[in-house]
Amino acid sequence: MYKAVVFFDLDGTLFDNQKNVSDDNIAAINQLRENNILPVISTGRNIFEIQYVIDAAGINSLVSANGSYVQYQGKKLKAEQISDEVIEEILAFAKKQGDVISFYNNEEFALTAENDLTKVNYRLLRLTPHVEPDFYKTHEVNFLNVFNYDKDKLYQDEFKGELSLVRNNPRCLDTMKWGVSKQTGIQALLKKAQLGDIPSYAFGDQLNDLQMFAEVDYPVAMGNGHPDVKAKASFVTTSNVNGGIVNGLKHYGLIK
Repeated sequence: MYKAVVFFDLDGTLFDNQKNVSDDNIAAINQLRENNILPVISTGRNIFEIQYVIDAAGINSLVSANGSYVQYQGKKLKAEQISDEVIEEILAFAKKQGDVISFYNNEEFALTAENDLTKVNYRLLRLTPHVEPDFYKTHEVNFLNVFNYDKDKLYQDEFKGELSLVRNNPRCLDTMKWGVSKQTGIQALLKKAQLGDIPSYAFGDQLNDLQMFAEVDYPVAMGNGHPDVKAKASFVTTSNVNGGIVNGLKHYGLIK
């Protein structure tokens, strides 16, 4: 039985600014395992995007795509599928707005089109996109991105009760089935892995981490985090590039 479980966001948290996990953070994760504490990645990203992280850090329990796909010790626990009907509704709405959408599952992704936002986004994420507007007709879709800078409320109001949309990136909205979040993914993992009776911790920096914070015993905000995230934290550590993970874990005595 594990002594505790720690959930780590990636971008702005476990990652440095070059989207890598530092040697210090990998060493801290190894110390957690030595102390019989379970490390879990909890991210808006999909599993295929972060295989290099999984390999480097040796973490195979994940809450990915903001709770849309959950696995424990390398095995799938839960996958949310967005229906074709709802996808077609948001495709039609996005077309009116002139917005591009990307479709995701745990293995691959595709775009409805390319534009300046998508080119910048996937260059930063080190991904090579392809355009396949009918991807959803032949593939399961767990998660979407809607590319725009400032249409959060417009989409949230239009798809209330069907889709949950949250901005985790200045260029796009993370889009899940209604009610799905990092919180629901964590709930599923804790229940199915029978980890609900041990202390839980979470490290995060952005608004999509707030629901994760609401589910754990000890939410830790990064020093570079959003002010609203810091306000909900039980502890604010240093930044992601200034020992934030190590300092936060030491603060709670999870590593030495």
